[in-house]
Amino acid sequence: MPEKRIILDQIDNPNSASIDFYMSLGGYTALKKAMGNMSRDQILGEVKASNLRGRGGAGFPAGIKWGFIKPDAPGPKYLVCNADEGEPGTFKDREILQKKPHIMIEGMIIAAYTMGLDAGYIYIRGEFYEPLLAVDKAIAEAYQKGFLGKDILGSGFSFDLYTYRGAGAYICGEESALINSIEGRRGMPRLKPPFPAQNGVYGRPTTVNNVETFAAVPSIINNGGKWYADLGTPKSGGTKLFSISGHVQRPGVYEIPMGTPWKDFFYDICGGVKDGKQLKAVIPGGSSTPVLKPEELEGMTMDYESIASKGSMLGSGAVIILDETTDMVKLLNRILHFYAHESCGQCTPCREGSDWFYDIIHRIYHGKGREGDLDLFENLGKNIGPNTICAFGDAFVTPTLSFIRKFREEFLAYIKRSDSAAG
Repeated sequence: MPEKRIILDQIDNPNSASIDFYMSLGGYTALKKAMGNMSRDQILGEVKASNLRGRGGAGFPAGIKWGFIKPDAPGPKYLVCNADEGEPGTFKDREILQKKPHIMIEGMIIAAYTMGLDAGYIYIRGEFYEPLLAVDKAIAEAYQKGFLGKDILGSGFSFDLYTYRGAGAYICGEESALINSIEGRRGMPRLKPPFPAQNGVYGRPTTVNNVETFAAVPSIINNGGKWYADLGTPKSGGTKLFSISGHVQRPGVYEIPMGTPWKDFFYDICGGVKDGKQLKAVIPGGSSTPVLKPEELEGMTMDYESIASKGSMLGSGAVIILDETTDMVKLLNRILHFYAHESCGQCTPCREGSDWFYDIIHRIYHGKGREGDLDLFENLGKNIGPNTICAFGDAFVTPTLSFIRKFREEFLAYIKRSDSAAG
């Protein structure tokens, strides 16, 4: 099954980021259609019919989320685009931001019009300097064409859009931590409820979606929700961007229909394992998702339900390929170093647990492992994930336990070498 480029259509053209090139491809016709020929309920109905699910990792249906805010609710209301792409292994949103920002901006304007929102923020990862420049330029172009600002396209609807540069905190990918950061507070998650739809940016109703989610909206409005839904599976409509890296022949960002067989994606599109080596494992959705062994990939398709049935998650769509040479202890040591560094420190189980997890794996990797260390991981994990405000605890506990359970002998070998050295 080949790629199905909708969001990524013409993205390799050197002029893909400009508004004139985007409009030559039909850009902003969806906005004109939405504002000129459709009611807000009709737009919302098409998004719901599309089965578009949030592309940031959670997979929550976009149409349902958009329905949480009433357009006639009094007072200011806000839209936020989560462009804080920080999950290790993920680099799909960066492509849109830098090379095709107008498809995201058009989707945001349609979303804002549908929900009656007053202003929007694109919260962009601090390290994304070139994508930030591209987005700022695209916003200026959209203002010049009359797609942003007062009385857009004579509709009476006004919407302003701003970029907000993050400071490089992984935790700000969580929507309430992101909102705190926009407000100038420390990037720490909030207790829920209340949810952003009731109490978001500056205490006002707010909707937060991912870059790729907004980028899917124009094609849904132009072609209809059913058209988009039929591209994917009954529960996961449309196409999905996957960033694939590691020991793969053709790494990169690919757009494929939801439900594409794993084998078609990995072997036919991406070329299989690099240098003819054997496949050892796959992390299917970024470093926070459980690892899968080759035999677990049999019959898997690239969608939320199928990957979940195999014991992992689609997550952000970051596929990491590990060949037979991979040292799983060394890899886990690197992953846990990242999570220990990125804990915001708000929850005691997460703050202490992330450091504790890293201390244990660091000892094992450096020849100082102890008998009982692997059981200690299991016991600690039970007291971390369920007892934190956000999902960060699960983000390092879940992959750790999957590494240990599926490659236990590798970890035991390190510990046995430690015992031998001590003896």
